[in-house]
Amino acid sequence: METITNFLLKLLILAPPILMALTVHEASHALVAWLRGDPTAKERGRLSLNPINHLDLAGTLVFFVTAWFGSGFGWAKPVPIDARRLSDPRRDTVWISAAGPVSNLLFALVIAGVLYLLVRAGVFNDFAQWKWFFGQMLMVGVTVNVILAFFNLIPLPPLDGSGILAGLLPPRAAWRYQQLNRYGFMILLALIFLPRWLPGMPDLISALVLYPARSVLNLLLPY
Repeated sequence: METITNFLLKLLILAPPILMALTVHEASHALVAWLRGDPTAKERGRLSLNPINHLDLAGTLVFFVTAWFGSGFGWAKPVPIDARRLSDPRRDTVWISAAGPVSNLLFALVIAGVLYLLVRAGVFNDFAQWKWFFGQMLMVGVTVNVILAFFNLIPLPPLDGSGILAGLLPPRAAWRYQQLNRYGFMILLALIFLPRWLPGMPDLISALVLYPARSVLNLLLPY
């Protein structure tokens, strides 16, 4: 029973910040796409801060399973983009791809600012249970947004970093690079899991995501 109770508590702390981080991320892609001339995502209800509009069934199930084991990892539906409707497809793809990570960093800054003001005001001084719960959600919100931003900057499909890099490369090089699309997800899974199974294999995910994220979090959460 204690395990179920701990799981539900963890779920209540993790779910709202993760849902909001994913929602802000995907809605930002939709917003910039619309501003650059492609209303496809807006027409399909993705220019919205309603998390339900962005939920992916598989990503949601994975979140519940991984939350049970401790991490709470999932994903949202990708935002549909029609490059033919963009003002300048190559340039606009860079802006649309960058919008997700940038929005997460800005959201993390806002949450950290709210948390800082509450700490300075002494809101958490009396150790009331609901205040601890709320404080934990805010700290998770900052952490998730920062990690999500750096994770999505990895230049591998289907992550945003691949869209940024493809838009910056010369057309021929970009075409060759985009041939990775069919293998990108498998390469990403290998980079995540193989260093844990094969001693001595470089942990690129930690180098590209966790180390820079930790530096930013030390600035945003100095307490």
